[in-house]
Amino acid sequence: MGLKLAAVTVDCAEPRSLARWWADALGGEIVADYEVYVAVAGAGGVLSFQKVPAPTPGKNRIHVDFGAADRTAEVARLIALGAVEVGTHTFGDLTWTVLADPDGNRFCVSEESSGG
Repeated sequence: MGLKLAAVTVDCAEPRSLARWWADALGGEIVADYEVYVAVAGAGGVLSFQKVPAPTPGKNRIHVDFGAADRTAEVARLIALGAVEVGTHTFGDLTWTVLADPDGNRFCVSEESSGG
């Protein structure tokens, strides 16, 4: 195949501050900083943040899912960093928690053994 995923990019108002938050959350590092576009490598991939003049109206149509060996502990750590818990859901044997980063972008954390 000719395509390789390079990054998942999030539109935001303040790329540097949001990238710093995600670098802390992922235990990663900022690998590119062009002021209007900042990329963070961590957790096996790259999240990037680009400045846009206005937030996307309505619900995000894409979000990132993460797995953790201890979902409860990881959710508590992310909340301590400034994430907001939106809800916890169960479907069959899969339980996940939906969180929002400081800009309100939603992401999920599930138990790694549940298929993430």
